[in-house]
Amino acid sequence: MTDNMRGAMLMMASMALFTLNDTFTKLLAGEVPLAQVISLRGVLTSVGTALIAWRLGAFRGKVARRDWVLVVVRMIAEVGAAYFFLTALFNMPLANVTAVLQSAPLVVTLAAALFLKEPVGWRRLSAILVGFCGVLLIIRPGPEGFNLYALYTLVSVGFVTTRDLVTRRLSREVPSMLVSFVTAVGVTLAFAIGSLGGDPWVPLDVRSGGLIAAAGIAVLFAYLCSVAAMRSGEISFVSPFRYTGLLWALVLGFVAFGHWPEWPTLLGAAIVVSSGLFMLYRERRLGLPPTAPQKTPRS
Repeated sequence: MTDNMRGAMLMMASMALFTLNDTFTKLLAGEVPLAQVISLRGVLTSVGTALIAWRLGAFRGKVARRDWVLVVVRMIAEVGAAYFFLTALFNMPLANVTAVLQSAPLVVTLAAALFLKEPVGWRRLSAILVGFCGVLLIIRPGPEGFNLYALYTLVSVGFVTTRDLVTRRLSREVPSMLVSFVTAVGVTLAFAIGSLGGDPWVPLDVRSGGLIAAAGIAVLFAYLCSVAAMRSGEISFVSPFRYTGLLWALVLGFVAFGHWPEWPTLLGAAIVVSSGLFMLYRERRLGLPPTAPQKTPRS
């Protein structure tokens, strides 16, 4: 197996694991408060990330004050992305939320052009515009198709964009596992503190406890696979395989919840994915870096 094929397999595995995490989390909707789910899952993820970071020596190096500020800002953006994404996930079909999230690379590219002055040609700008049209098909703003949680998915994309832009400003010397550990701890603490003023925690049975544990394990291994994927193959070859997450969302959404998207949602998802793939194609032709960092886990 070539390095590129190994990277592609690992990226597809990471997308499957991320979607499994979303499925396990959504299965707890209405049974366990969201803050409790993320707090308990976060403990497991934080411990696992800490062990991996320690093993890789991520705690040994010195980090500049500027980078620490960026790490904290990134953590805050991750908390916002997690809250809005997971709240939408608890109240919308899995495939719909996942499809909107696929627009994040398009938004990151546009934001990088506006705020970081990165060059973006008319072809990629056109792809971004077409991709946004696909998002409108998914959320269908109007009295029948739109709801508050569709807006939550868009807000989560905004926080993801902020997170990725801040990540791009980090020095290369900052270990990615250190950033992930700080983020995992920050998200866990934020939801734990937030739960004090929200719904009271409930006792866990074998099913709910098992789902939370499974979600934490899925997130941890999804991140490991995504990092290994980026280290195994060329980014321009491996990155497009992240869109297989939408296929997993369609399958698992139907199997676990009996949800199958209506045709406008499917058409919109196809448009968003096609726009993203065209963007990656243009970046490969122009020799540009990828639009969104691939070494960060999804909430």
